Amino acid sequence: MEKDNELPLATERYGSAGSWRYLVKDGVVERRREGREGASRRNSIVGVFKSVFLPQGYPESVSDDYLQYQFWDTVQAFASSLSGTLATQASLRGVGVGNHEATVAAATVTWLLRDGTGMLGRILFAWQKGSKLDSEAKKWRLFADVLNDSAMFMEILAPYFPVFFTSIVCIAGIFKSIVGVAGGATRAALTVHQARRDNMADISAKDGSQETLVNLAGLLISLMLIPLVTDNPILTLSLFFLFTILHLFANYKAVRSVVMETFNEARLSIVLQQYLKDRRVLSPLEANQREPVFFEFRKMVPIRLGVRLQEIGQSPEDLQMAFTQKNMPYLLGVRNDASVHDEMRAVCQAVWISSKLSPLSSTEPAAQQQPSHWEMVHESHKLMDTIFHSFLKGVEAAGWDTKRTLLDWDEWRVEWKSKSS
Repeated sequence: MEKDNELPLATERYGSAGSWRYLVKDGVVERRREGREGASRRNSIVGVFKSVFLPQGYPESVSDDYLQYQFWDTVQAFASSLSGTLATQASLRGVGVGNHEATVAAATVTWLLRDGTGMLGRILFAWQKGSKLDSEAKKWRLFADVLNDSAMFMEILAPYFPVFFTSIVCIAGIFKSIVGVAGGATRAALTVHQARRDNMADISAKDGSQETLVNLAGLLISLMLIPLVTDNPILTLSLFFLFTILHLFANYKAVRSVVMETFNEARLSIVLQQYLKDRRVLSPLEANQREPVFFEFRKMVPIRLGVRLQEIGQSPEDLQMAFTQKNMPYLLGVRNDASVHDEMRAVCQAVWISSKLSPLSSTEPAAQQQPSHWEMVHESHKLMDTIFHSFLKGVEAAGWDTKRTLLDWDEWRVEWKSKSS
């Protein structure tokens, strides 16, 4: 409560951390924190912790799912750190640490072969799958962690197969190199999602601080575990499987907690199918909860975006049919001037056609004759003419970001020329 000789001057806030008042008392400006006086020390400790390990401006500067994701990400990093200790111990024993008959040259060659094959694996994986990591960040993040656990399991078993030790650790090295590419790239994609003030560097730096703290805790626990597991393969494998289960569970919860507001193929397909069913537009939270986070191996008609015109049709009839659609900003590829909304519409058509061609739709009565592909394209155009405008307004109202997408487009674009005859 302000006294008679106190004149309020200003109030300031630091994000959601609290507010302070400036008062003029006896000609002197005083600064006081609003709220309970006894909580100032506790708040200062919490404030220091936040400033060290959380992005500036938290929670306003990050996405709503940031804290839940980081919690599970911390748990998985701790479990992975302990599993890594067990794998490292096994690898060192396999190359001859503690064995008087082992030579430094043999251990060095094994290590160099492992690192060399890992480098090649990293390059090949980035070449083949680099463009997929943005659009399927959740799946590749979970895949990377499963592969990492598989690599560590191979390293633990390798010393028990001395004849194949070098081959096993080289394969494990390839797996870990893939983990490095997929894990790092998907982490960057998730950072872009979490950043709300173009603060990707700050979020990435604080994520590194959190991971370092977790690894430090894992190091301390590992110092107590090493004497227990040395020369005890049963305990080593038992602890490894325990940590692996915790690691995979935490990773599953982490990717499940991410709520992306941009469309990839899976999320757009889920939202479109629901809209076609009952004209209801799913929110980002609802669609992300339905989005699969494991790779599916069931037979589906694949969708390829931005392909060459030659792959759409090679006969003169097909190209003529494509040419009649030249006033559209896309066929099932896109024109140079196609917008993000045009790309979304093209994918909606492709999703609809894919659902009609998928084996699941073959359960329909055999008496219904399947239309030709071009008839289905024409039908899909008519469908989009009817629903796409209202669908687009609905997804924007539901909170989806339609200014950009995470759809996996290739770079082929077509420019139609005037008809010569």
